Amino acid sequence: MEARKMAILREEDVILARQLVRKMAADMTFNLVDQTRLATAVSELTRNAVEYARSGDIRMEPVKNRLRREGLKIVVSDNGPGIADIEQAMTMGFTTSNGLGAGLPGTRQLVDEFDIRSTSGSGTTVTIVMWKR
Repeated sequence: MEARKMAILREEDVILARQLVRKMAADMTFNLVDQTRLATAVSELTRNAVEYARSGDIRMEPVKNRLRREGLKIVVSDNGPGIADIEQAMTMGFTTSNGLGAGLPGTRQLVDEFDIRSTSGSGTTVTIVMWKR
């Protein structure tokens, strides 16, 4: 299976990205719970790209660790305003919009690996990995 990449420009792309990652996970024989967790994480990350940066892109690729365990790596990037205080943004309940403030911390809890990098004025990149069980 090859890597997939798509632009995230509008709300409809959030839905397409969610469907694409669910299909990739199903094709890789992830269990249904993990397919749903990945789809939810992708939905949150791509929605953030649309809401805060107006656009971004997502890359999804099968990966293997050194023990040959299979997983799915997803990278969501944007060129938006960035996150001034990542530690604060990762606090459950913190929000700069009208949401619940569960997005980024909730996403971190859904996946096996989570990395966020952001530069004020230059954008944000979030990398997540889910390993097959």
